[in-house]
Parts: sequence; structure tokens; C-alpha cells
Amino acid sequence: MTLTNTILPLNGDSLTLEGLQEASLNAAIRIALADDCLAKLQASRQVVEDVLKSGKMVYGVNTGFGALSHVSISAEQVDQLQANLVRSHAAGTGPVLEFPVVRAMMLLRANTLAKGFSGVRPVVVETLLALLNAGVYPSIPSQGSLGASGDLAPLAHMTLVLMGEGKAYYQGDWLPGAEALKRANIQPLTLKAKEGLALLNGTQMMTAVGALTLLQAESLLAVAEVAGAMTIEAVKGSQKPFDARVAQVRAHAGHAQSAAIIRNLLAGSEIMESHRDCAKVQDAYSLRCIPQVHGAARELIASARKTLEIEINSATDNPLVFPNGDIISQGNFHGEPVAMAMEQLGLALCELGSISERRIDKLMNPAFSELPAFLAGKQQEGLNSGLMIIHYTAASLVSENKILAHPAVVDTIPTSNDKEDHVSMGAIAARKAAKILEHTRWVLAAELLAAAEGLEYRGNLQPGHGVWRVYQKIREIIPPLTVDRTLAGDVALLVRQIEDGRLLATVQDCLSA
Repeated sequence: MTLTNTILPLNGDSLTLEGLQEASLNAAIRIALADDCLAKLQASRQVVEDVLKSGKMVYGVNTGFGALSHVSISAEQVDQLQANLVRSHAAGTGPVLEFPVVRAMMLLRANTLAKGFSGVRPVVVETLLALLNAGVYPSIPSQGSLGASGDLAPLAHMTLVLMGEGKAYYQGDWLPGAEALKRANIQPLTLKAKEGLALLNGTQMMTAVGALTLLQAESLLAVAEVAGAMTIEAVKGSQKPFDARVAQVRAHAGHAQSAAIIRNLLAGSEIMESHRDCAKVQDAYSLRCIPQVHGAARELIASARKTLEIEINSATDNPLVFPNGDIISQGNFHGEPVAMAMEQLGLALCELGSISERRIDKLMNPAFSELPAFLAGKQQEGLNSGLMIIHYTAASLVSENKILAHPAVVDTIPTSNDKEDHVSMGAIAARKAAKILEHTRWVLAAELLAAAEGLEYRGNLQPGHGVWRVYQKIREIIPPLTVDRTLAGDVALLVRQIEDGRLLATVQDCLSA
């Protein structure tokens, strides 16, 4: 569902990844239940109330949890059961999640509850949205989820604050949950039967981290195309591998798209024209195989998007409550689809970083580039090291990415007395993908810096129109290297230009195939 006048209505079915991102990053956007949700929530809740009256034993309503599901809970204790569940499950650890991720988690949990298959009262969703709209952000540790039964520990820390417990950030202060709610004029929620479980059972942490990472990855893929094109110009590489006919005879869509973007960026290049008849036969793989590598990454990223587009509008609770009165215990909380998508995303980003590091190496190596070693030719040779060490840092990050790219999803540890005997590790997969993205962004920024420096040695010849615009953008903030200086700040400036979209804005017209 799209934004209207800074209001994002939720109905459980129409949330978009872009809407989620915008609402997560912009606290001024208000989140509201769509008009038709109230009736769905009330009908779902009535099913739970009917079960309580009948005395029928239903998991999560009047039983224990996990391996204790065989234990019947008396009618007098069903509310206490839910509070106990939340408190006992709030056992996470590690650095707390950043506010955009917390906002995304809260929004996603509200959206899945709004579908009307969880048996919660409308006040549960309304209270969750009240916290979100007031800027009350629970302190949620990033580690502790197995990804089945959902992201239990992180969501428990979120739910504690709804109850007036735990810890939350509000208007510049970290506060006890009760104090944060009091200052925001929000009444603590007293959980009723099924409601604690409904707030905890789901994939909202892994999906929140995954969705925000995916959208950044899509932009970073475009940055990789720009960096690759700029390096091709700087080392006088060939444009022949990007001929449309090459892609046609292999027919992978990602290959064709990447090749077309490179052609767009190189269009009008005087540098290309200057070596049209040179003796070089072919380039290293990191240059001539850009469409094959970037294209494969493009297709993995697109696949991850499809999975997340489904997941953000899915009911991931257990048990699910259906309008005809059926309550079904099942496994929609299992994070396997998201976990596999996050592993795909991590692999794609890892490869974008790996091939970029190889291109940086080519820029530094005069035997290949015919440029001064380490691009230090305008300085006294030996006295200055040029860009030598940004390559070292890039190599270090790429090596770390290779470790992070090992799939978490293939590992499972049985828990809950072997009742929960296969788990997804989806939250780990999502956090890994986010870290790989962070590393790859830095590597690509380093390549852009090095490629821009390489262009300084091409005389008055201009690169392709797209590459030239990016080069000019870089030179607005970073001067050419005339003597050794601290380079960490230069790369950081480019990282920020990548993060906020300013770099890509200069060549937006070149980025469509």
C-alpha cells in the first residue's frame, strides 16, 4: 500500500518494500489501520473467545508452549500465561537494533496482525502502532533468534515495552518501558489469551533487516556497474564484451541488463575511441566478465525481492485463526524462505565486492593498466605510496565477506526438547547480508576513488558521458592525489554519496537497460 499525505494505511495485504523503507526511515510518517481491518480483527478475536468458553484445548490459547504444549492451562491463568511467555522469551543479547530496523519490525508485526488471522483484539495492533507513531522504540537485542518459531527473542523484547516493561528510547532518552509509555501518554497493554504468542511468533526481525538491506543492495548493484565502467575507462579496457549480441546468445536477463548499463555509461567515450585499434586482445575476467558476474548477482537480488514482497504481507503466526472457527497449528513462523533469500542476497553482494577488489588490483598494477604503480605517478616515486593501502583494506573486507557468506541456513540446532528440531537461522542470515553490504559498499567506494584517479592520466580525453558525470561528482568533493594524504576520509565521503543516492543521481538516465 502506498503513502498518502504522510499516512501509511495497513491492511495486511498491500504493503510494499518501498513503503516499508520510507516509513522506517521517516518517523514523520504515520501508520494507521485501514478501515476494513477492524471487522477482520474482531471476527478473529471472537473465534478465540469461543474457544475459551468451550474449554477446548488449543495450542497457544490455553496450553503451554513448545515442548510444554501438552500442558493444559486453566481459564483463570490464560492471561498470566501470555505475560509469562513474553518475559521468559525476552532473552536476547548483542548490540541493539538500529531505530529504522525497529520501526520496520513494529510496522511488519502490525501488518501481519492486521490480516486478521491471529485472534488478537484490535487494541493490540492499535497499541503497537501508537508506540510506532509516538517514536517509542523498544530496545531490541540483535542476537538470539533461531528463525523458528520465528524471531522469538527479538519480538519478545519489542512486546515487553507494549506491556510497560523492558526498555525503550523516547525523545532522546533510554527509559524503563513504563516511563516511556507514560511520557508518550500510552496505556500499557494487558495481554489476553493468545496475544503474547501472536506478537512473538513471526519473521519480522529477519524480514525487517532483510528488506532494508535488499533495497540498499539494489542501489549498490547500480554503483557496481558505474564503478566497473569507470575502471574500464581508466585502464583502457575493451567495450566489445558488452556488445548486445554476446548477451543474446546466452540469454540470461541479468547479463543483458548489466551489459546495457555499461554500454550506456561508456557511450561517447573519447578514451575508447583512442585505443580502438590497439594490440591488446582481451582484458582480465574482472573487466570483460562484468555482465556475467554482475548479471548473476542481479538475478539473485531480484529473486530475494520476490520472496520479501510476499513475506511482508504474510501471516506468520501460530496457530492461525480462520473466520470459519478453525484454529490450525502449523509452521508459517518458520523463516526458511527469508533465510534462503538472505543467503542469496549475501552471495550476490559478496561477489560484487570480490570482482570490484580485483578491478582495484588492476588499477594499481602497471603491468596491466599501464598506469603508475599504485596511481602514485604524480608524486615522488617511493617516497609516496599513493592508493596502495585502500587496496589492502578492500582485500581485507572481501576476505571477511567470504567468511560471512558461509550459509547460516544450512545449520540447525534442535531446541525445545527436540520439539523444534529444525530451525532456519534466518535472523543470522539477514544480519550477515547486512554486514556484507556494508563491506561491499566500502570496496566499491574505494574502486570509484581509484578509477577516478586513474582517469587523471588519460590527458584531455573524456570518458563516456555517464562515467564523466560521475567523475565530476567525485571531483566536487575529493581532489586528485598530488601527495600522500589520509585516504580513509576520502572513501568515507564516497560511501556517504552512495548511501544517500547523490552519486547515482548523476547518471540515473544510464541505469535502465
